[in-house]
Amino acid sequence: MANPQVSLTKSLTVFPKTPNPTKFVELSNLDRQCPLHMYLIFFYNPSSIYTNSSPDLVFNKLKIGLEETLSIWSPAAGRLDRNPTDGKLNLRCDNRGAILVQAITNVKMSELGDLSNYNEFFEKLVHKPILNGNFSEFPLVVAQVTRFGCGGYAIGTGISHSLFDGPAAYDFLSAWAANSAIFKDNNKMQTITPIHERGRLLKGTVANRCSRTVAVAAAIDHLYKLIMQSAMGNEEVGRKEYVCRTFRVSKEMIERLKMNALGETNGAAFSCSSFDLIAAHLWKARTKALSVSKEKMVCLQFAVDARNKLMPPLPKGFSGNAFVLASVALTAKQLDEESYKTIIEMIQNAKSRVDNDYINAYQQGLEGPQASLPPLKELTVVSDWTRMPFHKIQFLHGEAAYASPLKPPVLEVAYFLQNPTDGQAIDVHVPLLEHTFDAFSSYFLTRMQ
Repeated sequence: MANPQVSLTKSLTVFPKTPNPTKFVELSNLDRQCPLHMYLIFFYNPSSIYTNSSPDLVFNKLKIGLEETLSIWSPAAGRLDRNPTDGKLNLRCDNRGAILVQAITNVKMSELGDLSNYNEFFEKLVHKPILNGNFSEFPLVVAQVTRFGCGGYAIGTGISHSLFDGPAAYDFLSAWAANSAIFKDNNKMQTITPIHERGRLLKGTVANRCSRTVAVAAAIDHLYKLIMQSAMGNEEVGRKEYVCRTFRVSKEMIERLKMNALGETNGAAFSCSSFDLIAAHLWKARTKALSVSKEKMVCLQFAVDARNKLMPPLPKGFSGNAFVLASVALTAKQLDEESYKTIIEMIQNAKSRVDNDYINAYQQGLEGPQASLPPLKELTVVSDWTRMPFHKIQFLHGEAAYASPLKPPVLEVAYFLQNPTDGQAIDVHVPLLEHTFDAFSSYFLTRMQ
């Protein structure tokens, strides 16, 4: 593709079909961790059902569906509002609306190659509003509908992470797709009724339920130590050096990794999930590929859903951020020398420690001023999306050929995605420093072959 162009043909603000009374929703510290947009692109192959349809028809159906969805998911039509007293962000539900953009390109989807692998062209398939430091003018939901030269479509969405976490974003996008009903029967799918109030995730409410005191959540403690270690080392890593790659890990590859890493006898006796195994392996491979000094502390952190960890659990349909990070730390030398069984047990133990008290300690650890993380090659973060099959969301006729995340705001984050064509395979979407790609590929794939 020689300098492929995407032409914007329309841009408008979409308002709720039924405006809601203006109100404030107080955010929890979990919501405030990352107010930036998370971008996800849905690719739909050309179909005889809609290739002869006008792009305006598709755009208008999506607009109408979004209007209806914003009436129920009212915070998505609002804006973030900074408290003048403490500077903290909260949600102002004021019907300001979402941004929907229409675009066309002569590029054919087949020219993009493997859709699971990030391509710079993907950046042209999303609408990126300029922040300018003023969150009160920053739309929380943006979307771009792009028609390809072959008749296929991309729907690129951007959603503020302060608004929804992964499961909530999945529910919101599913509701939008159901309300749009493009090229589908009008029998709408059953969608979840969202609960937008943050309730007991707000400061103090979790603390009141604590039976014991946890001084500092492990994830916060480890992160603080990594930042201090980085400051002493004065290492500079540019953000632009990163490339994103996706490694498809089949069921057979997982079985071979289990055999090679745990041994035939131990593997049979030792129980672990595919997540635990691949996370341990990714951590080892990434640390080796980055040539981290043996004496340096390295850390694996992974997201744990707190919805059912709180006592009592959060209500079904909770739409805010309910994920905390669990954490495991070793020196690079220990990580290299320790058995997979030991590392997996550490991951399992870290997971089991996420309870009501840990969540409270984690939130308290986020009380200070929020600042963006420096690049930390000693940090590996894993976000498991395998229970959120975004590709199954049917904005158009049938499932998406792929649902691809763009580069995350924090470039140490690897995503585990469900593969659209093989439900037992896991797509490991990992940002890498360009010069480490070959080394990582070698370390990561060797034990699976």
